[in-house]
Amino acid sequence: MKIRELLKSGICQLNQTGVEEAILKARILLAHEMQITSQDLSLHLEKEVSQECEQKFWKEIEELKQGMPIQYLTNQQWFYGIEFYVNHHVLIPQPDTEILVEEVIEVLKNSPQKRKILDLCTGSGAIAIALAKHTNAKIKAADISEQALKIARKNANLNEVEIEFFQSNMFENVNEKFDWIVSNPPYIETKTLQNLPQEVKNEPRLALNGGKDGLDFYHILGKEAPKYLAQGGFLAVEIGFNQKEKVMKILKDSRFCEIYSKKDLGGNDRIVVRKMEEIKCHFRLKSKKI
Repeated sequence: MKIRELLKSGICQLNQTGVEEAILKARILLAHEMQITSQDLSLHLEKEVSQECEQKFWKEIEELKQGMPIQYLTNQQWFYGIEFYVNHHVLIPQPDTEILVEEVIEVLKNSPQKRKILDLCTGSGAIAIALAKHTNAKIKAADISEQALKIARKNANLNEVEIEFFQSNMFENVNEKFDWIVSNPPYIETKTLQNLPQEVKNEPRLALNGGKDGLDFYHILGKEAPKYLAQGGFLAVEIGFNQKEKVMKILKDSRFCEIYSKKDLGGNDRIVVRKMEEIKCHFRLKSKKI
């Protein structure tokens, strides 16, 4: 079958999701299986597709219809202009999370010192790797899942950045202070998980479930982060679109002095940032008796 015919058939199968989305997904899948670019696909519509490639294409079309994210089929996702390898062991990096990366870069751009950053719940390593690409900070990143850490290390190698990854249940294996602690923790309410779109349900539940009220990990961050932040250090977290007030209240109860939030491109509150209090010491000099 020719590329033109196969694409048309695939689009018809996926049309339940909308014509434009069906066209995009069919083109991405076929280009991926043929190991060519989408542009090359358009330039060679009369080219015959091998039987093996055609079989793989139809298999993946069926998986898409069952709600499998296309990123898990192509093992590819772009984040902050960087290509990442992803599979079912990690959350798929989303554009909303780029707001957190942008804020850290903005604050650090005028810093003359080399800062230390800790990324908790790193998953694919997207936040840590994007920061490593755009700052001179020394970065460490942790996740409870060893499978996720394997993907994160793979992505660091692919993007040629140096990051120390280690397994840790939040702060369990953290034993030093940092200038920044960043995190995109699980923040979906347990009861809401069953109502998510099927594509999201196919992402790792461990990376989605934020507990009964979705705030479990913010309570941990609010309580523990001050112990691991240097004076004047920052805690920056991604939040759900309706969690700003609750998260800010949790963090206000901990030892910080400044707090603010920023919105994503959709106008939703997306990150909360807290700055540690800077303790200033005052010395009174005593005159020496002669």
